[in-house]
Amino acid sequence: MTRGAFGPVIAAGLIGMGCGAGFSGPFGDRFGRRTALIGTVLLFSLVTAATAFAGSLPVLGLLRFLAGLGIGGAMPNATALAAEFVPVGRRAIAVSVTMICVPLGGMIGGLAAAQILPGYGWRMLFAAGGVAPLLLCVLLWFVLPESPGFRAGAPKGERASLAAVFAPDLLRDTLILWLLFFCNLLAVYMAFSWLPTLLTAEGLGLAAASSGLAFYNLGGVAGVLICGAFITRFGSRVPLLVAALGAVASALFMKGWPGYLLGGFAANGFFVNAVQVASFALAAHVYPAKIRSTGIAFALAFGRLGPVLSAFLGAGLIQAGRGAFLSFLALVMGCTFVALALLRNHIPGTQRGR
Repeated sequence: MTRGAFGPVIAAGLIGMGCGAGFSGPFGDRFGRRTALIGTVLLFSLVTAATAFAGSLPVLGLLRFLAGLGIGGAMPNATALAAEFVPVGRRAIAVSVTMICVPLGGMIGGLAAAQILPGYGWRMLFAAGGVAPLLLCVLLWFVLPESPGFRAGAPKGERASLAAVFAPDLLRDTLILWLLFFCNLLAVYMAFSWLPTLLTAEGLGLAAASSGLAFYNLGGVAGVLICGAFITRFGSRVPLLVAALGAVASALFMKGWPGYLLGGFAANGFFVNAVQVASFALAAHVYPAKIRSTGIAFALAFGRLGPVLSAFLGAGLIQAGRGAFLSFLALVMGCTFVALALLRNHIPGTQRGR
């Protein structure tokens, strides 16, 4: 099939992620982060395994939408749990270590794809991708406690509402966070969804192209850890502005030096994923506990429009050539830089004694 034929399938999964985030955040604030997290993990594990039996593009698209509901719904509640288990001063590194599993999972998925796809096909890849989180779901049921922040709010009868994230003292940062998530996730998913296709179009084999995604996410793992440490010490403003500029520079470097695509995308993954994971910590910092899952969820839900857009833009940009694809990445991360510069309530650093 043509590359463009899979655009709606990719979009279906990304739309599901946005819807899942929008529903699960208020659910987690009302009924508990633990309940919401375990339910969403169970959903995306079962549907991902079922995807191995899809017999047509419409069925594949439906199953990816349902899996997206679970994947998108898990992230706001995982972020809120991580943020509420630690003191404020260590919140950035706690969220970073938790959300580092996004690029880490992408790295493992890329390495698995390089081994499974050539010999066993895409169905086996989805089967393996469904069984692993199902085992995790069982573990979470027995060992995961409820968030202290939720337990403290529940006896007081506190209830979250979407209107609360637009309160006068939060309005500016809410809108900027939505822009930040949109631009950054657009850049992330241009790579997640289209990097193997781009590398194949540049003449690399299937295994090497799949490994390119592993390079991107390996850089992301390093970026998240290093940036999280800098944020804990110096606050979030300067490290994240530097990371956004690094993402712009690495995209432009690859445009001028195509012989270094794998290394260039490792560097790009370092900077882009550092900003992406830190965005969750920023949102957890901006919103108080009683609306934390809701605030993160709706920033993420709006941000998911970026990945949906990437599903339709990617094929056309690759057809236009490597330069067009990389110029677009640089432009989007430039907009991310602007959003970070405008955000008012950044995470303070321990160096300043806060």
